[in-house]
Amino acid sequence: MSNSADAARKIAEPSAHEAVRRVLDTVKAEKRTSLTAPEGKLVCDAYGIPVPKEGVAKSAAEASKLASTMGFPVVMKIVSPDILHKTEAGGVMVGLKTAAEAEKAYDTILANAKKYKADAKIEGIQVQQMLAGGTEVIVGSITDGSFGKLVAFGLGGVLVEVLKDITFRLAPATKDDALSMLDGIQAHDMLKGVRGGDPVSRDALADVIVKVSQLVSDFPEIVELDLNPVFATKKDAIAADVRIVVDFDYKPRPAPRPTEEIVAAMNRIMQPKGVAVIGASAEDGKIGNSVMKNLINGGYKGEIYPIHPKAADILGYKAYKSVKDVPGVIDTAVFAIPAKFVAGALAECGEKKIPGAVLIPSGFAEAGAPELQAEIVEVGKKYNIRLMGPNIYGFYYTPANLCATFCTAYDVKGHAALSSQSGGIGMAIIGFSRSAKMGVSAIVGLGNKSDIDEDDLLAFFEQDPNTNLIAQHCEDLKDGRAFAEAAKRVSKKKPVIVLKAGRTSAGAKAASSHTGALAGNDKIYEDVFAQSGVIRARSLRQLLEFARGVPVLPTPKGENILIITGAGGSGVLLSDSVVDNGLSLMTMPPDLDAAFRKFIPPFGAAGNPVDITGGEPPITYVNTVKLGLSDERIHSLILGYWHTIVTPPMVFARNMVEVKKEMEAKGFVKPIVASLAGDVEVEEAAEYLYQNGIPAYAYSTELPVEVLGAKYKWARGAGLL
Repeated sequence: MSNSADAARKIAEPSAHEAVRRVLDTVKAEKRTSLTAPEGKLVCDAYGIPVPKEGVAKSAAEASKLASTMGFPVVMKIVSPDILHKTEAGGVMVGLKTAAEAEKAYDTILANAKKYKADAKIEGIQVQQMLAGGTEVIVGSITDGSFGKLVAFGLGGVLVEVLKDITFRLAPATKDDALSMLDGIQAHDMLKGVRGGDPVSRDALADVIVKVSQLVSDFPEIVELDLNPVFATKKDAIAADVRIVVDFDYKPRPAPRPTEEIVAAMNRIMQPKGVAVIGASAEDGKIGNSVMKNLINGGYKGEIYPIHPKAADILGYKAYKSVKDVPGVIDTAVFAIPAKFVAGALAECGEKKIPGAVLIPSGFAEAGAPELQAEIVEVGKKYNIRLMGPNIYGFYYTPANLCATFCTAYDVKGHAALSSQSGGIGMAIIGFSRSAKMGVSAIVGLGNKSDIDEDDLLAFFEQDPNTNLIAQHCEDLKDGRAFAEAAKRVSKKKPVIVLKAGRTSAGAKAASSHTGALAGNDKIYEDVFAQSGVIRARSLRQLLEFARGVPVLPTPKGENILIITGAGGSGVLLSDSVVDNGLSLMTMPPDLDAAFRKFIPPFGAAGNPVDITGGEPPITYVNTVKLGLSDERIHSLILGYWHTIVTPPMVFARNMVEVKKEMEAKGFVKPIVASLAGDVEVEEAAEYLYQNGIPAYAYSTELPVEVLGAKYKWARGAGLL
């Protein structure tokens, strides 16, 4: 745990805990769903969250006296558990400068509140020191169905719901998380001071974020919290208004299974010594027939046990009426029977102590039969069987030559593990991988995710020596927090790429706090993925290209990127892509500029991009790329090739591969990507480059830079840069 989290823990010592618990017990006893402002102040005080001086007046005279004691100007607000939005009720008056104004304001607010809600319970009027100056920000927290407790930060005040410039992190947040939030909003420059204004105290703001995140983690019943506005100045950050919403029925998700337990089961499922096919068939066109053929023809060397009520043997393998009749050990049972029979057969698997079931059948929750799915989940829990699916195509694990699926057998071995929630996307993954000759270690269908989900796969692939990259398509995360914790750990060792479908759904239910209303579902995914080191793919093609290209590229040693191009137009588009992908175009030092100019014609352009122009012979590409690879100040190269008679596509491609190999032999290893513009011959050249370690794309200036950008994102997140 970080120093800041430790500090927050010290604040939340028993007395602080007890103070908050007393407040919440009162709220619970009165069957309320929100705290009054004075109760909010008590909670903030307990956790060291700075709030202004204030008090509650029960009469106009008392309001006048309180205001005079704390010093003018003051703000006065209605205190009522029945009035959550005080401004709408005419229950807020600001900038009161004298005792007489405070007295008058008391009567006005009271009258407004009674007019707004005649039966509202009124506990008095809050008199509060008015904060002046500073930048208005919001610090808050929401409770998400998948991710649990999240802390939020953004610009505050009246514009917060218009601008929606807000960022989220899992709570409890570290000080580093909190500081990254200050840089994570679009208006982050506002915090640095604009037009002669003072910058805010980053430490003071980060401290508030950490303390709020600790508070909501310690008290799960706090489901929404708003500090809005927080006035941030160069010396402090003080919350002018506190709104806390509670739900005493809220139950956090149970903790996920221990990683060791997940890995033990997943190892047996993915690398089984024996596989049973429940519903095996000798009849062509049946799913049970395809699964059998794939296991046999895919080259699986373990035991195969067909399960069939009547057949003596299937495709030359002895058949059994039940898994319980099989004499040997079964690690994985692949189901190819109708949904209504699955629960019964699954119970027999439990009695046989089979650790994993691959449930191909559909007809469960996705088809309006949640009760059938609930039944198999219960059987799985009873016997501790891990369930993959239902409603899936199965899975491939190529190191074991295992094709536990009805799809075509797959035999191009490699080190990328891919998974999909959707069968259709799974087919696209298989097709692309085959077409691009992309080696995979695994392709897994997750379907309805009744049990096994993305974080189980992360735990398995993390320790799998045959996998060096994990790419996942998902429509939702059943337990976002468990996924984020696994991804944070795994992404330090291996790139984790995720395509989250449903980016544009509104996502957020109507909420009673600003923070809740701002929590668009996709923004939460975006920020938690970033916090967890996940590379986010924006499209299916990106997911596939990242899975193929990121492992090919060596890890860069720094941020300096150089473009060498034969076409000025490509250079401009490649430069745009560099900026779009958060990469850094190197500023060309004068001596390096002079070195490049020796190789390019006078009308070419050095600087960055280096434009060698289109009429140059192959040697110009060779010399400039060799210089780019040999200079230690340059960390990555982007090549923009233009198809000419002088340098045909395959001549360019072969030259670049030779230069790359020659320089690698001398110890110069750098990421190189290439964009090829030209007639159809550039397709063959791009493929040749790719097969030789240079991710290359015909007709695109975006894809090669996106792949390079993904490699950089991973390297930064893993602390390798």
